[in-house]
This record gives sequence, structure tokens and C-alpha cells, in this order.
Amino acid sequence: MGLLSALLLGVQLGFAFLPNIELVSLLIILYTRHLQYRVLPVIYVFVLLEGLFFGFGIWWIIYLYIWAILSGLTMLFRKNSSLIGWAMLSGGFGLLFGALGSIPYIVLSGPQAAFAWFVAGIPFDITHGISNFLVCLALFKPLDFLFVQMKKYHVL
Repeated sequence: MGLLSALLLGVQLGFAFLPNIELVSLLIILYTRHLQYRVLPVIYVFVLLEGLFFGFGIWWIIYLYIWAILSGLTMLFRKNSSLIGWAMLSGGFGLLFGALGSIPYIVLSGPQAAFAWFVAGIPFDITHGISNFLVCLALFKPLDFLFVQMKKYHVL
């Protein structure tokens, strides 16, 4: 489980130079499909590692719930066998990332600040949604196959 958390951090750092192009969403979808609720410790170790690496700010509060939301959505659709369905979930999550991320700003700074934060991030959310969709289309099947093999040989 620790290695899966470290992999999340590693791929995030590896793609950090590309704005809102990431593999974390795809990996959390795959982890959830194969680990189900056992994914939660993986997610929260990843979030803790991020806080230790980047510092603890409002963005960190967002990460405390946003990845669990993606995991919960994945659990709802876990019987989906359509690649397009998984790509749509990943892409939709990328599009909604800013809206979901604005929640702490409502509490901390008021609805106007939350709205301003959300609107300012729309170009990044569009990039995030499109890239999540394309990354999922390209990598979902081979990575899902890898996870099936790891389960088959009791590595996962």
C-alpha cells in the first residue's frame, strides 16, 4: 500500500511541469477498481506525503476530500466495462476539480471568493478535463490489465 501511495506522489512530481496534466486521477480510479475501500489508506498516505513535500495550505484541505470523492464515484461505477465510460469519469472529474476545490474558500473567505477562485481556474479545469480524458483513453486498458495480473499473482 505504501508503494502505491509513493507511486501517486512520484507520477505527480514527474508530471508537475505540465499544467493540469496528471496520472493521479487515473491511478486512483484503477486503485479503487481493484482495491475497493482498501484504497482509502493509499489516498490519505499520498495526501500526507504531499503536505510534507509541498507544505500544508488550503490546497491540502481540498486534497483531503477530493480524491475520496473520485474514489467514491469509481465505486459507484465499478461494474462499468466501457473504456469511454472510464474516460468520461476521469475527464468529468478534471472539469469539476475547480468547482469541488472551491468549497473550502466558501467557508474561509465567503462565496464571492470561492466563485472568483473557481472562475479564475476554468482554463486549467478545461485542460485538466481534456487531458484526464485522453490519458485515460490511452492508459486505462494496459494499466487495468497490469492490475489484473498483479491480483492474479497475489502482488496486489
